[in-house]
Amino acid sequence: MIQASGVQVADACQDAFLDIKKGKKYRYIIFHIKEEKVIDIEKCGGREATYDDYLNDLASAGPDECRYGLYDFEYDHQCQGTSDTKKQKLFLMSWCPETAKIKKKMVYSSSFDALKAAFIGVGKYIQATDMAEASYECVLEKLRATDRS
Repeated sequence: MIQASGVQVADACQDAFLDIKKGKKYRYIIFHIKEEKVIDIEKCGGREATYDDYLNDLASAGPDECRYGLYDFEYDHQCQGTSDTKKQKLFLMSWCPETAKIKKKMVYSSSFDALKAAFIGVGKYIQATDMAEASYECVLEKLRATDRS
């Protein structure tokens, strides 16, 4: 699918999305835009990977680089009068640090819809411009906001 930005989603991204959604093969996947043309996989984190591993990989390209991250988030959810249950939600994050160049941020922002359209079944979309917005606590709060109590 080609978006207004002209960026396409590589077929491998769709396969990896299904691996994480159905096969539970990865904990997370980091995507980048190659040559302003194709969204492709940069890194995959195994099921044993932590949220800190995800954040490190997301920001590993440096303060001037944008990325997308898909994460299979697990957390405890408590309904009133019941014991804790484990919940899982896939979220897709657009990581565009404040320090990235305007043109790069624009390409990543305008291409985010291409990933959204390709990944059917993502529970939440999150945009982060700094580590506070990408933090475990901030993401957990956003995911819990959609839970029924």
